[in-house]
Amino acid sequence: MGDSERPNVLVIMSDQHSRHFLGCYGNGIVRTPNLDRLAAEGMRFDNCYCPSPLCVPSRMSFMTSRTPTHNEVWDNGHILSSAIPTWAHHLGAAGYETALVGRMHFVGPDQRHGFERRPIGEYSARHPGSPEKGGPRWQRFPSASSGQHRAAIEIAGHGDTTYQEFDRMVTAAALGYLDEKAADTGGRAFAAVTGFVLPHCPFICPKDLFDYYLERDELPVVEESRPPVVERLLRARDLMRPLAEDTILHARAAYLGLCELFDSFVGRLLAKLDETGLARNTLVIYVSDHGELAGEHGCWTKSNYYEGSAGVPLIARLPGVIEAGSSSSAVCSLTDVGPTLVELSGAEEMIDVDGRSLWPTMRGRHPADWPNETFSELVDLRTWPRTREAMQSNYPSRMIRSGKWKLWTFGDEENLPPVMFDLEADPGETKDLGHDPAHAETREGLLARARDGWDPVYASRRTVELRRWSYVLNSWGRAVAPEHEDALAAPGPELEGDVVLL
Repeated sequence: MGDSERPNVLVIMSDQHSRHFLGCYGNGIVRTPNLDRLAAEGMRFDNCYCPSPLCVPSRMSFMTSRTPTHNEVWDNGHILSSAIPTWAHHLGAAGYETALVGRMHFVGPDQRHGFERRPIGEYSARHPGSPEKGGPRWQRFPSASSGQHRAAIEIAGHGDTTYQEFDRMVTAAALGYLDEKAADTGGRAFAAVTGFVLPHCPFICPKDLFDYYLERDELPVVEESRPPVVERLLRARDLMRPLAEDTILHARAAYLGLCELFDSFVGRLLAKLDETGLARNTLVIYVSDHGELAGEHGCWTKSNYYEGSAGVPLIARLPGVIEAGSSSSAVCSLTDVGPTLVELSGAEEMIDVDGRSLWPTMRGRHPADWPNETFSELVDLRTWPRTREAMQSNYPSRMIRSGKWKLWTFGDEENLPPVMFDLEADPGETKDLGHDPAHAETREGLLARARDGWDPVYASRRTVELRRWSYVLNSWGRAVAPEHEDALAAPGPELEGDVVLL
C-alpha cells in the first residue's frame, strides 16, 4: 500500500461542477451522497476559486500553481510549456509514483507533464490539428452541444453519451489502479489524478435521473438589471433572446442528473479505498476545474466571474489528520493544491509559483498571515477566425476576491467598467457596487491589486501571436495526422442510440 511514512494521494477532478450543485455546499435538490460523505469525513473549503473560468487555462494553473499569465495559457488552444515544472514533477522526483487516470485536457504533444503513468488517456489527447481517434465524439447530435453558445442549452434531453461512457471507463481504470497499488505492499507511495469529464455538457443524462430532476427543479431567479459586461457576454452567446422555460428546465434537469451520475462514480472510488484498506493512508482531494452557471443570472456554462462559474468545490480527507466535518472559509485557489501536495509529500518546495500550501489549514493550523485573496483571469475570444489571419479582437479580464469583496476588471475599462460585489451583504451577486461613490476607495484599491502582475495589453497581443502560431501547428497536424499514444478512441454512434432530445 505504499510507503507507510508518507500518505498516498488521490485527486478526483471533475469538469464544470459548480459548488452550488452539491448537497454538502447547501443544495437541497441534487443528490450527491458520496461527495457529501467525503466532506463529512474531511474538510470542506467554502471559498475556493479556479485560476480561470475555462478548462485548459484553469487546469494548467492547477498543475503548475502559476497564474494563466505566468503560464501564458489563456484559452483552450494554448500549449503549456514542458519547461515549466508541475507538482507531478516534484512528487515524482521525491519518489512518488505519479499517475493520470483519464482527463487533464493537456494541449500539444506533451500529454504527461510529470505524470509517470497514464492507465487510460482521453479523447482530446492528440497533436494540434490531428483528427481525434475513432472519429467524432458525437454523431447523433451536433458538437455545439458541448460549447458555450445558445445551442448548448437548446440541445438537451436524456440518454447515453460518449462523455458518460468516458467516465465509466475512467472509473474502471481507476479501480484497477487502486487494486494494483493495494497489492503492491512495500511499494512506492502514489499520487494519482482521476480525471472525469462530467458534469460538463452536453446536457443529456440517463432518463431516470432526468425525470427525477425535471419534477423537482425550478427556474432560477434572474435579476432585472445586470452589469454591461454580463450583457456583452450574453449577446456573444446569443442569450439575450429569452430561452423558453421548458428549455431551461430540461437543461437544468440534465445537469443535475449528470452531477448525481458523477457522484456515483466517486462512490465507487471511495468504496474501493475502503475495501483495499487504502483509505487509512490516502489523502483524497475533490476539485473541479471551474463551475457551471446553469441559468444563474441568466447565464450558462462558464467564462465569467460569478460564483457559479469561478467558484469551485474543494474537499479534502485524510483520516486521523484532517478533522472530520470541518470547514474552512479561507479564500483560496486551485493553484494552492500543488504546494499542498508538495508539502504533504516532503518533496522539494515548488519555485516561482503563485499558490500557497493549504496543508497547515487542513491540519487545523491555518496561518495567521494567510492573505485571504486570490485571482482568476481569462482572455475571451469573441470570434474564431476562419483564415490564416489571427483574430485581433479579444477581451482580457481579471477577477480579484479579497476578503468579502470581489471585483472583475477588463482591459477596456472605459467601455467595460469594473464590477464589484460585497459577498457578505450580497452573496447572490445582484447589487453591482462598481460605480457606487460610497465604495470608490475600496474599488480603486481592488483595481490596483487586480492590475498588479497582470498586463491586459500584453495578454491580448500574446494571445494573437499564439493564435497565429496555432495555424501552423494545426496545418501540420491535419497534413501528417499523427496519432498520440495517450489518445482514447471515441465509441461508435450506437452508444447514442437511446438519446432523446427535447
